[in-house]
Amino acid sequence: MPRILEKVERRLGEKLFLKGDRCVGPKCAMIRRAYPPGIHGKKRSRGRGSSEYRELLREKQKVRFFYSLDDGQIKRYVEKASSRGGVFGENLLRALERRLDVVVWRLGFTPSRRTARQAISHGHITVNGRPISSSSYAVEKGDVVGLGGRGMKSGMFRAFVEGQHTPPPPSWLALNKEKAQGSVAGLPAAEELGFSFDLAKVKEFYSQ
Repeated sequence: MPRILEKVERRLGEKLFLKGDRCVGPKCAMIRRAYPPGIHGKKRSRGRGSSEYRELLREKQKVRFFYSLDDGQIKRYVEKASSRGGVFGENLLRALERRLDVVVWRLGFTPSRRTARQAISHGHITVNGRPISSSSYAVEKGDVVGLGGRGMKSGMFRAFVEGQHTPPPPSWLALNKEKAQGSVAGLPAAEELGFSFDLAKVKEFYSQ
Protein backbone atom coordinates (compact mmCIF):
# COMPACT_ATOMS: atom_id res chain seq x y z
CA MET A 1 0.00 0.00 0.00
CA PRO A 2 2.72 2.64 0.76
CA ARG A 3 4.19 2.25 -2.74
CA ILE A 4 0.74 2.55 -4.29
CA LEU A 5 0.04 5.75 -2.36
CA GLU A 6 3.39 7.18 -3.45
CA LYS A 7 2.52 6.54 -7.09
CA VAL A 8 -0.86 8.22 -6.65
CA GLU A 9 0.79 11.43 -5.42
CA ARG A 10 3.43 11.35 -8.13
CA ARG A 11 0.84 10.74 -10.85
CA LEU A 12 -1.31 13.66 -9.66
CA GLY A 13 1.75 15.84 -9.11
CA GLU A 14 0.67 16.99 -5.65
CA LYS A 15 1.54 16.08 -2.07
CA LEU A 16 -1.71 14.82 -0.53
CA PHE A 17 -0.31 13.64 2.83
CA LEU A 18 -1.51 10.10 2.20
CA LYS A 19 1.16 8.49 4.36
CA GLY A 20 1.17 10.59 7.50
CA ASP A 21 4.51 11.72 8.93
CA ARG A 22 6.46 10.37 5.96
CA CYS A 23 4.93 13.11 3.81
CA VAL A 24 6.53 15.94 5.82
CA GLY A 25 10.12 14.65 5.71
CA PRO A 26 12.84 14.03 3.12
CA LYS A 27 11.50 10.52 2.43
CA CYS A 28 8.39 11.94 0.80
CA ALA A 29 8.04 10.66 -2.77
CA MET A 30 7.20 14.17 -4.02
CA ILE A 31 10.62 15.33 -2.80
CA ARG A 32 12.66 12.34 -3.94
CA ARG A 33 10.92 11.75 -7.29
CA ALA A 34 8.70 14.68 -8.22
CA TYR A 35 7.64 13.25 -11.57
CA PRO A 36 5.05 10.67 -12.73
CA PRO A 37 5.81 6.98 -12.06
CA GLY A 38 7.04 4.64 -14.80
CA ILE A 39 10.16 4.40 -16.91
CA HIS A 40 9.09 7.40 -18.99
CA GLY A 41 7.93 9.47 -16.03
CA LYS A 42 10.52 12.23 -16.35
CA LYS A 43 9.82 12.68 -20.06
CA ARG A 44 6.07 12.76 -19.47
CA SER A 45 6.44 15.41 -16.78
CA ARG A 46 8.25 17.68 -19.27
CA GLY A 47 6.33 17.10 -22.44
CA ARG A 48 2.82 15.83 -21.84
CA GLY A 49 0.02 18.21 -22.65
CA SER A 50 -3.23 18.51 -20.80
CA SER A 51 -6.79 18.25 -22.07
CA GLU A 52 -9.80 19.84 -20.40
CA TYR A 53 -11.12 16.44 -19.35
CA ARG A 54 -7.76 15.49 -17.87
CA GLU A 55 -7.75 18.64 -15.76
CA LEU A 56 -11.26 17.89 -14.46
CA LEU A 57 -10.31 14.28 -13.75
CA ARG A 58 -7.13 15.34 -11.94
CA GLU A 59 -9.02 17.61 -9.54
CA LYS A 60 -11.61 14.92 -8.87
CA GLN A 61 -8.87 12.36 -8.22
CA LYS A 62 -7.12 14.72 -5.80
CA VAL A 63 -10.30 14.95 -3.74
CA ARG A 64 -10.94 11.22 -4.06
CA PHE A 65 -7.56 10.13 -2.76
CA PHE A 66 -7.13 12.86 -0.16
CA TYR A 67 -10.41 11.95 1.53
CA SER A 68 -10.20 8.21 0.64
CA LEU A 69 -13.60 8.16 -1.03
CA ASP A 70 -14.93 6.33 -4.06
CA ASP A 71 -16.59 8.01 -7.03
CA GLY A 72 -20.10 7.32 -5.78
CA GLN A 73 -19.40 8.93 -2.41
CA ILE A 74 -17.86 12.04 -3.97
CA LYS A 75 -20.78 12.37 -6.37
CA ARG A 76 -23.27 12.27 -3.47
CA TYR A 77 -21.31 14.96 -1.62
CA VAL A 78 -21.25 17.08 -4.79
CA GLU A 79 -25.01 16.69 -5.30
CA LYS A 80 -25.78 17.65 -1.69
CA ALA A 81 -23.44 20.66 -1.85
CA SER A 82 -25.09 21.78 -5.10
CA SER A 83 -28.60 21.53 -3.66
CA ARG A 84 -27.84 23.76 -0.69
CA GLY A 85 -27.88 27.51 -0.74
CA GLY A 86 -24.66 29.48 -0.64
CA VAL A 87 -21.31 28.89 -2.30
CA PHE A 88 -20.85 25.39 -3.71
CA GLY A 89 -17.13 25.14 -2.88
CA GLU A 90 -17.68 26.10 0.76
CA ASN A 91 -20.57 23.63 1.09
CA LEU A 92 -18.51 20.76 -0.33
CA LEU A 93 -15.37 21.56 1.65
CA ARG A 94 -17.26 21.79 4.93
CA ALA A 95 -19.03 18.51 4.32
CA LEU A 96 -15.76 16.71 3.57
CA GLU A 97 -13.74 18.28 6.39
CA ARG A 98 -16.42 17.54 8.99
CA ARG A 99 -16.17 13.80 8.36
CA LEU A 100 -15.14 12.09 11.60
CA ASP A 101 -12.09 10.38 10.08
CA VAL A 102 -10.79 13.74 8.84
CA VAL A 103 -11.43 15.42 12.21
CA VAL A 104 -9.58 12.65 14.08
CA TRP A 105 -6.58 13.15 11.78
CA ARG A 106 -6.77 16.95 11.93
CA LEU A 107 -6.69 16.80 15.74
CA GLY A 108 -3.46 14.81 15.56
CA PHE A 109 -4.86 11.67 17.20
CA THR A 110 -3.58 9.57 14.29
CA PRO A 111 -0.77 10.09 11.77
CA SER A 112 -2.99 9.53 8.73
CA ARG A 113 -6.60 9.34 7.63
CA ARG A 114 -6.29 5.61 6.95
CA THR A 115 -5.27 5.04 10.57
CA ALA A 116 -8.12 7.29 11.71
CA ARG A 117 -10.58 5.07 9.88
CA GLN A 118 -9.18 1.98 11.56
CA ALA A 119 -9.45 3.65 14.96
CA ILE A 120 -13.08 4.59 14.34
CA SER A 121 -14.05 1.13 13.10
CA HIS A 122 -12.40 -0.42 16.19
CA GLY A 123 -14.53 1.72 18.51
CA HIS A 124 -11.70 3.88 19.86
CA ILE A 125 -13.29 7.23 18.98
CA THR A 126 -16.15 8.92 20.82
CA VAL A 127 -18.32 11.92 19.99
CA ASN A 128 -19.88 13.57 23.03
CA GLY A 129 -18.87 10.50 25.04
CA ARG A 130 -20.59 8.03 22.73
CA PRO A 131 -18.55 5.58 20.58
CA ILE A 132 -19.01 6.20 16.86
CA SER A 133 -18.09 3.51 14.32
CA SER A 134 -18.84 5.39 11.09
CA SER A 135 -15.99 7.32 9.45
CA SER A 136 -18.48 9.42 7.48
CA TYR A 137 -20.19 10.71 10.63
CA ALA A 138 -20.48 14.52 10.28
CA VAL A 139 -19.50 16.47 13.39
CA GLU A 140 -21.35 19.64 14.32
CA LYS A 141 -20.30 22.81 16.09
CA GLY A 142 -20.05 22.10 19.82
CA ASP A 143 -19.33 18.37 19.44
CA VAL A 144 -16.48 16.90 21.50
CA VAL A 145 -14.37 14.20 19.82
CA GLY A 146 -12.19 12.07 22.07
CA LEU A 147 -10.27 8.84 22.52
CA GLY A 148 -12.07 6.07 24.37
CA GLY A 149 -10.41 4.36 27.33
CA ARG A 150 -9.17 1.42 25.28
CA GLY A 151 -7.95 3.76 22.57
CA MET A 152 -5.29 5.30 24.78
CA LYS A 153 -3.60 1.89 24.97
CA SER A 154 -3.63 1.29 21.22
CA GLY A 155 -0.51 1.66 19.13
CA MET A 156 -2.54 3.73 16.66
CA PHE A 157 -2.22 6.69 19.03
CA ARG A 158 1.36 6.17 20.20
CA ALA A 159 2.67 9.38 18.62
CA PHE A 160 -0.14 11.42 20.19
CA VAL A 161 0.14 9.83 23.64
CA GLU A 162 3.93 10.17 23.70
CA GLY A 163 3.67 13.83 22.76
CA GLN A 164 5.54 13.57 19.48
CA HIS A 165 5.39 16.64 17.29
CA THR A 166 2.27 16.95 15.19
CA PRO A 167 1.00 19.98 13.25
CA PRO A 168 -1.47 22.11 15.24
CA PRO A 169 -5.13 21.58 14.36
CA PRO A 170 -6.96 24.19 12.26
CA SER A 171 -8.61 27.06 14.08
CA TRP A 172 -12.07 25.51 13.85
CA LEU A 173 -10.94 22.64 16.08
CA ALA A 174 -9.79 23.13 19.70
CA LEU A 175 -7.52 20.40 21.11
CA ASN A 176 -7.16 19.49 24.80
CA LYS A 177 -4.18 17.13 24.87
CA GLU A 178 -4.45 16.37 28.57
CA LYS A 179 -8.00 15.08 28.18
CA ALA A 180 -7.32 13.60 24.71
CA GLN A 181 -10.30 15.51 23.39
CA GLY A 182 -11.02 18.02 20.68
CA SER A 183 -14.03 20.25 20.32
CA VAL A 184 -15.60 21.61 17.14
CA ALA A 185 -15.41 25.39 17.57
CA GLY A 186 -16.49 26.54 14.12
CA LEU A 187 -16.57 25.71 10.43
CA PRO A 188 -13.70 24.62 8.14
CA ALA A 189 -11.98 27.26 6.00
CA ALA A 190 -10.30 26.60 2.65
CA GLU A 191 -7.21 28.66 3.51
CA GLU A 192 -6.33 26.25 6.32
CA LEU A 193 -6.09 23.15 4.13
CA GLY A 194 -2.43 23.74 3.30
CA PHE A 195 -3.11 23.21 -0.41
CA SER A 196 -5.95 23.86 -2.81
CA PHE A 197 -8.61 21.93 -4.67
CA ASP A 198 -10.43 23.44 -7.62
CA LEU A 199 -13.83 22.29 -6.44
CA ALA A 200 -15.59 23.97 -9.35
CA LYS A 201 -13.82 21.50 -11.65
CA VAL A 202 -14.96 18.62 -9.44
CA LYS A 203 -18.54 19.80 -9.87
CA GLU A 204 -18.05 20.17 -13.61
CA PHE A 205 -16.60 16.65 -13.84
CA TYR A 206 -19.81 15.16 -12.43
CA SER A 207 -22.00 17.46 -14.54
CA GLN A 208 -20.77 16.00 -17.82
